[in-house]
Amino acid sequence: MKALVTGAGGFLGGALARRLLEKGWEVRGFARGDYPAVRAAGAQMLRGDLGDAEAVDRAAAGVDVVFHVGAKAGVWGPYEEFQRSNVLGTRNVVAACRRQSIRRLVFTSSPSILGGRDLENVDESTPVGGRFLAPYPETKALSESIALSANDSGLAVVALRPHLVWGPGDNHIVPRLAARARTGSLRRITGKVCLVDSTYIDNAVDAHLAAAERLPAVGGKAYFISNGEPLPLWDLIARMLDAAGAPPVTKTISPAGARLAGAVLEDVYRFLGIESEPRMTRFMAEELTTHHYFDLTAARRDLGYVPTVSIKEGLTRLAASYRCQAP
Repeated sequence: MKALVTGAGGFLGGALARRLLEKGWEVRGFARGDYPAVRAAGAQMLRGDLGDAEAVDRAAAGVDVVFHVGAKAGVWGPYEEFQRSNVLGTRNVVAACRRQSIRRLVFTSSPSILGGRDLENVDESTPVGGRFLAPYPETKALSESIALSANDSGLAVVALRPHLVWGPGDNHIVPRLAARARTGSLRRITGKVCLVDSTYIDNAVDAHLAAAERLPAVGGKAYFISNGEPLPLWDLIARMLDAAGAPPVTKTISPAGARLAGAVLEDVYRFLGIESEPRMTRFMAEELTTHHYFDLTAARRDLGYVPTVSIKEGLTRLAASYRCQAP
């Protein structure tokens, strides 16, 4: 079997590409940058932009399955950049699948498409939409709709919604938390105890492989993916920081203060034309003050999904990876 993995240079895409290679697949990766480590693992790497239809079409030529993991993520940036990568990019991937007669597409979505609100043990019947406070969740909602609407007898499409993917090799969540903890700029938001699901990287990869194997039977459906172990958010963050060898968070801020800080910083950054990401945004404040945990019944039933690496074991592996990095 031969697979195309878009976003193969990223954390999840790279882990998926390596697992496919271990299983004997031929893998072609597609990413914006150059990622020698993925190529060294045995993947053919092509460099390109998801918004470039011809580049996407070339990348898809001759493969059996597409894992569309690539996207522009983040809490800040021009809407147009998110729209090009996430919305136009997904349209281009679907079109390439049709032109190349590819019959299976696994699309990586996000629970953030349900909008800014408490999500307490919700399942896939919960409607997409609501209040979007950043371009990322809004454009991911549009892109999931594009992907699932393409499901038909010629192209089977399934969408996965992994939440808060972490583990060794993560270059986003834990490193950024640890960096801010070390500088003393990370503040714990007080108030209600928010339960949050997370997904260890190996479990997220397992879900993608299971989804591909079960197409076309699961075509047209979306599934929440997590470890199924919701924890109080700041307990989870504390355990991640400890694994990374970072100091605990001692400073606090109220929920109202976090939301105000996010709104003010967004306005200031826009007014001054600052492109870097603010320390707080309205979207971040919303995510840090609401519940986010999910009912995995559908994924367990339809995909045979069972998280094999617990949070406890994942944290042990994460700590070992940081010890290996130490000078």
